[in-house]
Amino acid sequence: MPPAKLVLEDGTVFDGFACAAEGEIYGEVCFNTSLEGYLEVISDPSYAGQIITMTYPQIGNYGVNEDDLQSDELALRGLVVHDMCTTPSNWRSTQSLPDFLKQHNVVAISGIDTRSLTAHLRDCGAQKGVISTIDLDDASLLEKVKKSPSIVGINLAQTVSRTTIDTFDELPKSQEFAVAAPQKPRYNVVAYDCGVKKSILQGLVRCGCALTVVPWNTPAEEVLALDPDGVFLSNGPGDPEPVHETYEQVQKFIGKVPIFGICLGHQMISLACGAQMEKLKFGHRGGNQPVMNLRTHRVEITAQNHGFGLLFDSLGPLIPELSGGFSQHSADLRDWVERSVAPVVQNERFGRIQLTHVNLNDGTAEGIALLDYPVFCVQYHPEASPGPTDAHYLFTAFTRLMDKDPHYLDIDIATDRLSGWVFGSEEGAQNA
Repeated sequence: MPPAKLVLEDGTVFDGFACAAEGEIYGEVCFNTSLEGYLEVISDPSYAGQIITMTYPQIGNYGVNEDDLQSDELALRGLVVHDMCTTPSNWRSTQSLPDFLKQHNVVAISGIDTRSLTAHLRDCGAQKGVISTIDLDDASLLEKVKKSPSIVGINLAQTVSRTTIDTFDELPKSQEFAVAAPQKPRYNVVAYDCGVKKSILQGLVRCGCALTVVPWNTPAEEVLALDPDGVFLSNGPGDPEPVHETYEQVQKFIGKVPIFGICLGHQMISLACGAQMEKLKFGHRGGNQPVMNLRTHRVEITAQNHGFGLLFDSLGPLIPELSGGFSQHSADLRDWVERSVAPVVQNERFGRIQLTHVNLNDGTAEGIALLDYPVFCVQYHPEASPGPTDAHYLFTAFTRLMDKDPHYLDIDIATDRLSGWVFGSEEGAQNA
């Protein structure tokens, strides 16, 4: 394989080999800790502007099945792996990952110590980088990467959103051996596409939603004219602050229609409430992030992909009588886990807002619910592509919200997490 280099903006250099398309690309270097699901990761539009490092050592060993793609086009800037498998073995595979990446003109590097790179990013934070198979001069690449643009302050959602209003009911046939048939459509839902993953839309379809998917900046008036039972705000890439056309519409929806937000959608709801955001040191990316549901006291193992997060204390002052008697915010939200309290703040714009979910790794906010309006959101992805099924209940919670159930979020994941999955069917048994 031809040589390739990865150079970070702090001067750190990794030598490796080109294992996909040749070229020179720039982006923010981050890492994903998922043990499987590499195809879902690299096809997630939320990775626009980023170079993904996979921490699992061998990538590509079960090949590619395009039914598992989360978008039709790949938005990532590049891929970093330790060992790229060129000879996959899996009954669903249609081609190798290197061939797929070449087909989509994705530059990738293999043969480097991804453990060392991950530890460096964890200690020093995510930073700009370049992968090159053309220019192999360290000094030249370092100078160029320092001049490359940052993802901060850039609206990346508009680069991956659709541009037309569409309906969506696509459910891959190759997944029928594992997933039950969808419920009959009962809810008219409009979904904002800020870089949405197909499996999230499929999750909504499976729980009975007839979906109309609109571009990221569709005016609220056009959406309300469709007479929706609910509005969904999707995941998406990068800095949420520049995506003001979306969160300005959210302000118009609150009080008029039930709303559910995921990932960037969570940030859109938070910004609509006047909150502040922070850029996380190295973000949350992987299928093993532990989250505590403060309402049910259940721990969920979740799939996540974001580099920015909500500062919960920026939503307003605590209401002591609804926050276990506490009146002071905690810098580490895991304090609320120890207290077994889901605190509530008084927001200037939309009344009482409850902290519903907390990340147990770093004590950051993972979910909020508006108590005076039918609105809730989470920072992570509930559709298990890739990842666990613990957060599957959130789709059910959205339908219960549209049904005006006051206890819509109080669902026991122990009974819901396998809902909708079918195991041991004839095809699955033959090919397992």
